[in-house]
Amino acid sequence: MVEKTFDKVDFTQNQLPVEEYELCVFKNCDFSNSDISEAVFMDCEFDNCNLSMVKLNGTALRDTKFRNCKMLGLRFENCNQIGLSFEFDNCNLSQSSFYRIKAKRTTFRNLKLHEADFTESDLSGSLFDNCDLLRTTFENSVLERTDFQTSFNYSINPESNRLKKARFSLNGLPGLLGNYDIEIEY
Repeated sequence: MVEKTFDKVDFTQNQLPVEEYELCVFKNCDFSNSDISEAVFMDCEFDNCNLSMVKLNGTALRDTKFRNCKMLGLRFENCNQIGLSFEFDNCNLSQSSFYRIKAKRTTFRNLKLHEADFTESDLSGSLFDNCDLLRTTFENSVLERTDFQTSFNYSINPESNRLKKARFSLNGLPGLLGNYDIEIEY
């Protein structure tokens, strides 16, 4: 399917057909708890959609944009990893998992990412712009050249992650030094 707009469609009752979607726009749609496994999304946009707890087994997300979406508990590691690329703006991705995914140069902007999991992910060159990373896990992650300057509530252990040339603000120092039980005065 090419260049189709889906507006206010409830996919919780009628599943989205498994096919290729190219340059499609999904606006105000409810996908919560549905199964979009094996579907292919290329250059698609999701705006103001509820994608919470959606099954993503083998789903291809290529140059896909998510804006103003509720995306709780998604398991991006189940996606088709070939060509995986996406960006997020003003979404809630809390309790979602990006375990072992390669998401280089990804934009995460104005997000709530509480208790998300980026264990063993490669996020080289990514941007976390104004993201709330409360209790989010970064363990054995590649965060080289990743920009966290405007994000907050993160806890990243420099000894268990690759941080070469990563960018942080002075306000973010407690999130980097928390494991050392030291006090930082401003």
